[in-house]
Amino acid sequence: MNPSIIRLREKIGYGFGDAASSMYWKIFTFYLAIFYTDVFGIPAAAVGTMFLVTRIWDTANDPIMGIIGDRTNTRWGKFRPWLLWMAAPFALIGVLLFSAPDFSVNGKIAYAYITYTLMMMAYTAINVPYASLLGVMTADPDQRTTFASYRMVFAFAGSLLVVAIYQPLVDFFDKTINVNTEVAYQLTMTIIGLIAVIFFLMTFSWTRERITPPKNQKNSLKEDLKNLFGNIPWFIVLGAGVMTLIFNSVRDGVAMYYFKYYIIDETALSISSATFTYSTLYFFLGQAANMIGVMMAKPVSASIGKKRTFIYAMFMAAFFSALFYFCNRENYLLIYLLQALISFCAGIIFPLMWSMYADAADYSQYKTGRRATGLIFSASSMSQKLGWTLGGAVTMWLLAFFGFRANMEQTPETLIGIRYMISFFPAIAALISGVIMIFYQLSDTKMKEIMTELEKRRRQEEA
Repeated sequence: MNPSIIRLREKIGYGFGDAASSMYWKIFTFYLAIFYTDVFGIPAAAVGTMFLVTRIWDTANDPIMGIIGDRTNTRWGKFRPWLLWMAAPFALIGVLLFSAPDFSVNGKIAYAYITYTLMMMAYTAINVPYASLLGVMTADPDQRTTFASYRMVFAFAGSLLVVAIYQPLVDFFDKTINVNTEVAYQLTMTIIGLIAVIFFLMTFSWTRERITPPKNQKNSLKEDLKNLFGNIPWFIVLGAGVMTLIFNSVRDGVAMYYFKYYIIDETALSISSATFTYSTLYFFLGQAANMIGVMMAKPVSASIGKKRTFIYAMFMAAFFSALFYFCNRENYLLIYLLQALISFCAGIIFPLMWSMYADAADYSQYKTGRRATGLIFSASSMSQKLGWTLGGAVTMWLLAFFGFRANMEQTPETLIGIRYMISFFPAIAALISGVIMIFYQLSDTKMKEIMTELEKRRRQEEA
């Protein structure tokens, strides 16, 4: 595979897909929980249970989508057409998710279960094929790291965009246009959904699939699953990925509560009619630092290796997260400094993780002679969902455990619990992630040997 055929436009096109996904991901992470508790009126413990129950199905749904993707055959390829088919449903369900019909508490909980389940299914149907594209656009490990870096840069750019406009748009519709709060959320999600549709269609148009399964490979789900469960490097990245997502989801999920009830969030900056609170600036800074971390992933990993880069970044994230507990209400400088350092460490590992998943797919083909890119990446996406599931559920349960009550002044014990949740608890997850990665064995040198052997086999098939 000649890496020179990969054009800049294709790298940018691939990045747009994760910009779209990440806009929604950050909305779910930062704003959905507090929308459920403080706007829709669902108890925190019920939200935590809903996150766990619905995401168990959603987690299992990822490999199913991967299997479907592997068996999809169109003139556009196996994975690209799903971006075309699912873009509009993805956006529409996002609007329904942030709607707040006037039901009883049980009716609201049922509505949340239904719309959240539909949202996660739509997310899976578009994001698993998108992630799988990384394994079929090129066979070159360096190009994959480049693609993954573009993906992450655009992901955090999408996150920056949504952090910059989401709450200001809600406030604009709510306070300036004078619509009710529920409609303000719907209008905001409509605008963001339209942006996401455009981004997904650009990814569909600008990318190409080049890697295909061996010509003599027959579809065999049994063999594919057997090979997956025997893929030790994949399991290691899976475990590290789960803990990384728990680290992120607990920190991010409790952040709005931290600012609203501990910092006492208020306007920090006004530009024309737009206002930006301390929490908005905190999220924006975090996404900017994430992007810098992503951009440093390739040069740092090229110098010391993917494995060491991942381990060092997670250990540093654990240390800085633990320090976060000691920030007081007025020390914005320290809060923002630690947020920047933690987010930089988190950003640097994401391109490496997805590149490692692609390496695990190559390793599986190298060992077994079979390629199941969709299954590998969908099962990898499953780790993302599983970490998010556990982190989201634990966040809401801990809030309930510490005595949280929506839209009321919190007790000192509750505030201490919220501070634990944004500091020590994520630190433990980051530390575990780094320890798991110590056991990863696919070095950069080993991957070059595998790539050479697979390329040799491809040439023999074509001869």
